[in-house]
Amino acid sequence: MNISGKITAGFMVAVVLLTMAGCAGKDGKEVPAEDLAREGLELFDRGKYYKALQTFDIIKDRFPFSRFSLLAELKSADCKFYMEEYEEAQGLYEEFEKNHPTNEAIPYVIFQTGRCQYTKIDTVDRDTSGAHKAIEIFTRLIKTYPKSSYVVEAKALIKKSTEFLGEHELYVANWYLKTEQPEQARIRIEYLLDHYPETFAAAEANRMLALLEKEPGKEPVKK
Repeated sequence: MNISGKITAGFMVAVVLLTMAGCAGKDGKEVPAEDLAREGLELFDRGKYYKALQTFDIIKDRFPFSRFSLLAELKSADCKFYMEEYEEAQGLYEEFEKNHPTNEAIPYVIFQTGRCQYTKIDTVDRDTSGAHKAIEIFTRLIKTYPKSSYVVEAKALIKKSTEFLGEHELYVANWYLKTEQPEQARIRIEYLLDHYPETFAAAEANRMLALLEKEPGKEPVKK
C-alpha cells in the first residue's frame, strides 16, 4: 500500500485543539495529560505500538475530560491496527465515529475501518466477506466525503477488492468444471460477468462461457 495511514502528531493535535478548544481546565491536570500525549505519539512514531497504547489508555482513564482524551481514543485504534489486531482496531474506529461523528478525523476513521476489512482478503478460495465489506465502507467514504484526501486510495482498494471477487468467482467456476458440474459453472460465470465485468477475470470468464456454449446438447445462453 502506498500510504502509511498514520496521522502526524502535529496534525492530530491540531484536530483535537480545533474541535475541543476551550476545554482545557485550570486545575493543572492538563499538563500531565499533554506530556503523556506527547510521549504516546513519540512511541507510536517509533513503532512501539504496545507501549504507545498503554500510554493512551492512561490518558483515557485518568483524564477522560481532557482535550487529549480524544487524541488518545483515535491513536489507540491506530495502535491496534499496526499491531495487526484488526478486529479490535475496527471496533475502536467504529466507536470513535459513533461518539464523534462531526470530528475532522472521520474520513480517516472510515478509511481505516475499510482497511481493517480489506486485511481479511486472503486467497481466492477463502471467504469473501472482507472484500464485500471493504467495498461497502470505502464507497461510503467516497460518497460522504468526495473531497477527502483518502478518496484516491479508497478507489484503488475498491478496484483491488473487486478484482479479488472476480477471481474468486472464476475459481469456483473452474472447480465446478473440474467436478463435472457445467451448469453450476455457468451460473458462477454469468454472475461474474454481471457483477464484475471490468475485472481481468471477466475475460477468462467469457472464454469459458464460449466453450460451454459449444458443448454438444447445450442450449446457447440467453442474454
